[in-house]
Amino acid sequence: MKPKRTILCVDDNEQSLSHRKIVLETRGYRVASFSRGEDALERFRQGGIDLVIADMAMPGLDGPQLIAKIKEYSPETPAILISSKIRIYDHASQADVFLTKGMYAPADMLERVRQLLIRKRGPKRMQQRPASVHQQVGVA
Repeated sequence: MKPKRTILCVDDNEQSLSHRKIVLETRGYRVASFSRGEDALERFRQGGIDLVIADMAMPGLDGPQLIAKIKEYSPETPAILISSKIRIYDHASQADVFLTKGMYAPADMLERVRQLLIRKRGPKRMQQRPASVHQQVGVA
């Protein structure tokens, strides 16, 4: 069985956070959820996070700021930024993917997560199978 990937979810809206957590956990991901960017950053620094999903607008450390700090610490960690605002270009962001709240289906988010985790892991290595050894049975 392959190890579960851990996703850091951050949103100050508890309902959105809970919904995202349920969707991800039912697909076999581990989810560390936080309602504040500062707490999420502290958890990220403990290690073991494979991907970050953050809301854009949060009090204190917002989504783009959180992602920027995470990318300083670990540039290879993929990040998804979610916002209720359609235009991301008003806000500079280092997120790998941008999703607009209410404009994507849970399946779209799950597919983006899957793609980003594959990209982070890299292509599967060819596994060499041992040559099968044929045993010859002699007749006496």
